[in-house]
Amino acid sequence: MSPEAPYVSVFIPIYNGGPLFRRVLQSIFDQEVDFSFEVVCIDSGSTDETLSICEEFPVRLTKIPNTEFNHGLTRNRGAQEARGEILILLVQDAVPHGKDWMATFVSNFADPEVAGAYCHQIPHSNCGPFLRDRLKGWVSGQGKQVVKQVQDNMDFELLPPLDRWRTIAFDNVCSAVRRTLIPTLPFVKRQFGEDITWAKSAIFAGHKVVQDPRCAVEHSHNNSIWYEFRRAYLDHQNIHNLTGLRLADNWHRIMEYTGSLANHLYQVVWDDEESNLLQKMWWTSKIPYFAFSQNLAQFMGPTSDRHKKKGVWSILDRVIRKGI
Repeated sequence: MSPEAPYVSVFIPIYNGGPLFRRVLQSIFDQEVDFSFEVVCIDSGSTDETLSICEEFPVRLTKIPNTEFNHGLTRNRGAQEARGEILILLVQDAVPHGKDWMATFVSNFADPEVAGAYCHQIPHSNCGPFLRDRLKGWVSGQGKQVVKQVQDNMDFELLPPLDRWRTIAFDNVCSAVRRTLIPTLPFVKRQFGEDITWAKSAIFAGHKVVQDPRCAVEHSHNNSIWYEFRRAYLDHQNIHNLTGLRLADNWHRIMEYTGSLANHLYQVVWDDEESNLLQKMWWTSKIPYFAFSQNLAQFMGPTSDRHKKKGVWSILDRVIRKGI
């Protein structure tokens, strides 16, 4: 890498990244590119081996108190610290897939109208069948880019809510943005959903956002059903706020969608060649709870937003979002 004026900056906010973080950095520095790049990290109080892992690589490191971390504002800080024209935003447990990941990803910005892009995710080897099924179509090298743009804001408002959501979909697990736009299109201060909020602003400003399935990162979590419920609640609360989308809008739909998802997951579990009989039985026992909780979250999230998180929703919202 050239020490001066890199074309690309990779920014990673870090906090107790563990040994997987070493794989992330190694994969980045193994990239085969014909341009210069740098890696910038902001650590918010790690107490494990994360900082010593940074010392193994030519990483530019900044430290902040844990209380200062915010998904949106810390990424703005990363953009200020970075020097590259293109800023890749990564998380500490998303491993770039293949040595051409960076070159392919950055190629989207050959179009000067592109403000941002995001790539797909494939599960880690220890991923459970529910999430593996969700990610199975997100495989590197399959499909073509989807370019998202609207002629004016009224065109966006005339779209059905589901198409509005598809238009602004964006994911900071692994995204890239034109860094020079951040001063005028910053990430907003949010606990959750700073990525799709930014994408909506970029599209409303007349820019293009690209979904690129040609490149991917390995990223997945084995979370509890309770955690996944809370995550889905916040996801759909935010999506409703930005697009008006309500998928499960009444109790009849909740039960209908629960049955449909449960039947689908039953097939997924018992067709899974990576699980033995006991594991299949274990995952089958979770299906009713997982299917119901996900659809309940899709009802509760938008409902809390419609009530502006007031009254009983204020109490529920504080409980659900704590620790996410």
